[in-house]
Amino acid sequence: MRRAWGTIVKTTARMNALARAVAGGIGGGPGLLGAAVIVLACLAWRVGTGDSLAGAQTPAPRGRPAAPRGATPRAGANPAAALPASPQPAAPLPPANQLAAMVNGSEIPQSQLAEECLARHGHSVLEAIVNKTIIEQGCKQKGIVIGPQEVDAEIDIMAKRFNLPRDKWIELIKDERGVSPQQYADEIVWPMLALRRLAQSQSEPTPEEIVEAHEHQYGPAVKARIIVLRTQAEAEKVRAEVLARPADFGSLARQHSVDVGSASANGWVQPIRRHTGEPRFEAVAFGLAVDGISPVVQVADQFIIIKCEGHLPAADVKLEDVQARLVEELRERKSREVSSVVFRQLQEGSKVENVMNDPARAAASPGVAALVNGVPVSIDRVRQVCLDRHGLDVLEILITRTLLSQALAKGQIQLTQADLDAEVTRGAEAMGFRKADGTPDTAAWLERVTRDDKVPLKHYLDDIVQPTVALKKLVGKVPVSQEDLDKAFAATFGPRAKCRVVILDTQRRAQEVWQLARENPSSERIGDLAEKYSVDPTTRALRGEVPPIQRYGGQPALEREVFALKPGELSGVVQIADRFMVFFCEGFTEPQVVRFEEVRDELYVDIEDKKQRIEMGRFFTHLREGASIDNFVAGTSQSAATTDRGAVAGAPGGPRQAGGQPATILSKEEADELRRPRAGSRRAVAPPATSPTAEEGVRPASFDAPAAGPAR
Repeated sequence: MRRAWGTIVKTTARMNALARAVAGGIGGGPGLLGAAVIVLACLAWRVGTGDSLAGAQTPAPRGRPAAPRGATPRAGANPAAALPASPQPAAPLPPANQLAAMVNGSEIPQSQLAEECLARHGHSVLEAIVNKTIIEQGCKQKGIVIGPQEVDAEIDIMAKRFNLPRDKWIELIKDERGVSPQQYADEIVWPMLALRRLAQSQSEPTPEEIVEAHEHQYGPAVKARIIVLRTQAEAEKVRAEVLARPADFGSLARQHSVDVGSASANGWVQPIRRHTGEPRFEAVAFGLAVDGISPVVQVADQFIIIKCEGHLPAADVKLEDVQARLVEELRERKSREVSSVVFRQLQEGSKVENVMNDPARAAASPGVAALVNGVPVSIDRVRQVCLDRHGLDVLEILITRTLLSQALAKGQIQLTQADLDAEVTRGAEAMGFRKADGTPDTAAWLERVTRDDKVPLKHYLDDIVQPTVALKKLVGKVPVSQEDLDKAFAATFGPRAKCRVVILDTQRRAQEVWQLARENPSSERIGDLAEKYSVDPTTRALRGEVPPIQRYGGQPALEREVFALKPGELSGVVQIADRFMVFFCEGFTEPQVVRFEEVRDELYVDIEDKKQRIEMGRFFTHLREGASIDNFVAGTSQSAATTDRGAVAGAPGGPRQAGGQPATILSKEEADELRRPRAGSRRAVAPPATSPTAEEGVRPASFDAPAAGPAR
């Protein structure tokens, strides 16, 4: 699928993410709040300072010379060309006096960073090291050696498989999976090759498998549509409707099928082929005549109705012409399957003693993290790997903690245990964790956070709750205006425009479709045009139907257009981001009968909470930008910002309100966010993350070369 309605307007996703993560809501817990504020602030800082850091003088940590200013990798250099092909011992830990960072003169020692990395990630890193050690020992027993040339060649093969140059493939892996070229070669490619070699004897395809692969790829196939249901009873009921109205199979699939992919395409699926792993499903499909409707077929826990739309003959491709390629594909697939079995067998046959997580054993075996078949894994190795993999991220946490501590000390603000307990209680209450007597159940809430989010309690309190409380105290109360309340009330309880839309990818095509639409503006006509021309699969499948559009929802250009329409009227061509839209107004929903006084307090709390969270992010951004930070791990240096931003809360020299409080000038996105309602006991359902929000203006339409209209 190319672009769903929710990705047509990129601003929508960003603002809805802001609404969910930063602004939170009545249903937002402290975990979401704290993580969102810190992550948003750090990301904002990184984006805002990316260019300046690129040319910054790299600071020289103790014991290490500075990199030459402006130094760049050699053109065409291969990031993984010189990587070792088998697991290497960890580098020695840094000296105790080496620094990881300096924040406004405060030192963060590398040793502190290493211990924090070990505390946060030691368990998962040790598990990975143990698994790799098990594979190493298995290879040693079999006399298998994976040389550097094999690792290098495998990286080249994988890059070619995705039609990418090697350096681009390495870069993609780094960006998508967050692993360095060294880690990729050492911890992903090497174990994969090792297990493949261990499983080699079981990976050779049989003659029968080769014949089946040929028939699967080149044999006959069935063109079909399906409807997928959760229960036998539901499936039988829908099948009865299908038998009564076979021509409506597509609309019944859209209405009933739980498989979103096929339902949004009117039930269509890729042609059904033999040897897919579901013999009964294949047998039923191949046994249907054209236009035939199958009985209900159970596949795992789903119940499927098939409609045959035609039979495709086998391709004229001889087995001998493609056998070499099929054998290689089968060998690759079987190797992956067998490798997991071999690894499981190696694990089951190994004796692993976890020393690091057992205080008694750790005391008896100092410096040992684990024993794998009697071979020790040192705690120093685990610590160093933690530092290599997670040092940058953990250092950001320590820098944030230092900045907030400095700001609190400067403002002579104290955080008490009561403040932290209150924030945890607020989170439990907001997420609906209550005891039988109605009071917040903080114990259940903390259990949920630590279990589901896999965050140790200490780190949740240190990294999320404490920064949240600190930023709240640093920001203080924020004002809520009557205008904020009025717009939030209108957005939540006011009328919404019911529209159909045709989405095009060029202005010229949009003008052509607009001309066709204005010849006969009606819901049916717009539905036909959307089904034929819309470049968005979702609106095409739904014949142009979209969720009702609210006022003050963060999409001013679109709102101006649709709320200016009368029922039955056609809009102009509206450009939203890189898409061109034609709207047809079908009417407006009735406003909810709610008195403003009844919901004022609830709206006030929502808006105040949102504005405070926005200010928290802005405050931290200003705090970060105004700091002097030498990050010796990342090799970057930042001087305190001297630009007078003025609009940032607490920025020196900025405009101030009466009483000396800093005046807040919100950005357009932040102002739009304040007007977006959140779910609550009295609220209308907020628009989903699939409604457009961007202001690009309305483009006039001209009619140069009309397209042919859809069949009527």
